[in-house]
Order: sequence, then C-alpha cells, then structure tokens
Amino acid sequence: MGSSWFEGFESRTFDIDGVPLFARYGGQPDGPPLLLLHGYPQTHAIWHRVAQRLADRYRLVMPDLRGYGRSAKPPGAHDHANYSKRAMAADVLGVMRALGHERFFVAGHDRGGRVAHRLALDHPQAVRKLCVLDIVPTLTMYERTDMAFAQAYYHWFYLIQPAPLPEKQIGADPGWYLRHTLGGWGSKGISFIEPEALADYDHGFCTPEGVHGACEDYRAAAGIDLEHDRASRKAGQRVACDLHVLWGARGVVAKQFQPIADWQAACSGAVSGYAVPAGHFIPEELPALTATELQNFFGGG
Repeated sequence: MGSSWFEGFESRTFDIDGVPLFARYGGQPDGPPLLLLHGYPQTHAIWHRVAQRLADRYRLVMPDLRGYGRSAKPPGAHDHANYSKRAMAADVLGVMRALGHERFFVAGHDRGGRVAHRLALDHPQAVRKLCVLDIVPTLTMYERTDMAFAQAYYHWFYLIQPAPLPEKQIGADPGWYLRHTLGGWGSKGISFIEPEALADYDHGFCTPEGVHGACEDYRAAAGIDLEHDRASRKAGQRVACDLHVLWGARGVVAKQFQPIADWQAACSGAVSGYAVPAGHFIPEELPALTATELQNFFGGG
C-alpha cells in the first residue's frame, strides 16, 4: 500500500478478553471520539476517504470486526455465540476503553451498523449518538422477508447454511465472489473502491478463515442475534440516544423497508435521516456527503 494510505493514523492489535482485534486510530487528539464500524465483506478501509475529511475534528477509531480484516477469525461455536453482535459489540467497546474512551459517537455501515445497534442497547452509557448506514433492525428485516427480499439479499440465507457448504463453494474462487458482492445491491460495479481498500478486502476475506468468519457473522444473525433482539423487544429495550440513518436510494433497503419509521419503532431518542443517491456502499460511493452528514449530526463536542 502507498505511503499516504491512512497517513498520520496509528494501528495496533488489541487483546480484548483473549481475542485479537486490529484497529486504526488517529485524528484530532482532543476531538470527541468517534467509532467507525465497517460491514460485510469489508474492513475498516471502507472509511478511508471519510476519515481524511473528519480527522481534523474527531478522534477516530476504526477497528476490523471479529471475523474480518486483520482481526481474529476463530472457528464458530456450536451456537455461533462468539460471532453474535453482542460479542462484537463487547469487542469494539473493549478497543475504545483500551484507548481511554468511555463515552463516544458511533457510526456503522451494514454489519457494523448491527454491531452498533447492539452496542447502544447493551451499553447505553457508552454511546452518545448513533448513525447507521443502509440498514434497518435485523429482526425487522427477517420478520418482513418475502420473495423480493430473499432474491435481493440471498446471502442472508446462503451464508447461514451449515458449514462447510458456503465455505467450500465460495472458497473455490473467493476473489470473484468478493467482487461480485461489492458490485451488487445498487452499487453499479466497484470503480468507487480505492485500490488499497480492495487489496485490504482481498487480504481479509479471501482465505478459508475469512470466508468462515463472514459466514459465522450471518449464522449468528439468523439465530442467537434474533434471540437477543426478541428479548430486548420483550423487555421494552430501545436505543436511548438520538439516531441518524442514511440509506442508498438505489439499494434494497430503500425498496423494501421504511428506515425512518422502522428505526423510530426501535428508538426512544430522536430519529432523522434520508435516502442518498447511492447503492449500498455509501461511505465509499459518497465519502464527502457521508463525512458532512456525520459532522452535522455528531457536532463538535
């Protein structure tokens, strides 16, 4: 990777309860801390262009989620609990605390948004404000599954098949599968992805462990995560802070769901947001707009 890639940012692998988690961090030393969480099938590198625009205002922390990038990719447990969003939320909270940040802003794209949602439910004292990109709550999406959603988000049902079926099939040509995925969901190819970012995605995903980690993420989402979400709903637990949601006008979420209403049902704080002219991968397709939205929503203090 070029010398300018994340120039000025530090990187480190954190030991969080025995799980190695990789993260980049930097920006304004005295700025408010902002945790940025990536989605599938990517790494923290999705935030590169956004981070360049926010580094003079925020203390940015960008981990690779468990199962992705340079972070640990352990074999899945029998109930996939070690890939639950609760476990991943505890991971990233541990990274923030290791850096001295007890209370912070959070933005999450795709799977990172689901980790951020669980983080806000399990650790409300830690999350000042929450921004999610191109998702509505996992339980909502599974409850409203129909033929159109199953066709568009087929991977929600393919990746959860018992190991090693998807691992073996994807493993036959993981680079092709990665690029096919990145070019889908309204994103019109992969020309918007920086070469350094694509190399990072290849490095993280295109190994047996990387494919298995991603599958385990989705297996947890279709099982133990739903148990946690149903328990939270039954207990009347809602996101306590204000939430901002952006979704791609060309994407599946825009066609299948009502993001403002769906998040209002899951939050006690104020909910704002709108559709942006993009597909699914908003931070890379529209980095300037994403950075402006985050700055406007989170503010400076």
